Order: sequence, then structure tokens, then C-alpha cells
Amino acid sequence: MNDSPPEKPKKKKRRGEALRAMQFISEIGVTVAVCLFIGVFIGRFLDERLHTSPWLLLTFSLIGAGAAFKMLLEVGTKK
Repeated sequence: MNDSPPEKPKKKKRRGEALRAMQFISEIGVTVAVCLFIGVFIGRFLDERLHTSPWLLLTFSLIGAGAAFKMLLEVGTKK
């Protein structure tokens, strides 16, 4: 008779790997969305205050995109 351990540990390991992958992907999505949202929010706020529409919105949107790209590089090298 073969007294091998049940297959459950492999399933748990695969489930854990899948959860980690989903967490990593969602972290990337949230990071990009938050960086862009903050840039757009600051740009719109300053445009309304200073009456410079749409220049500060465009500027801070690009800054937000740059911050999102930088955060993606940091998240990618962390793992």
C-alpha cells in the first residue's frame, strides 16, 4: 500500500499562490488609480482657485502618471 499524504497541501499551496497573485495585481491597479486620481484632483482644485483651466489639470495629471509609473517600478522590484 502507498501511504502518501493526501493531495490537500498542494491545493492549499496553489490557492495561496493564486491569492498572492490576485493581491499583487490589485495592488498595481489601486496604486495607478490613486496616483492618477490625486493628480487630477489637485489639478482641478488649483485650476478652479487660480482660473488657469486646463493647464494645471494637465500638469498635475502628468505628474500623477509619472508617480504611478514610479510606484509601478517600485512594486515590481519589491516582489
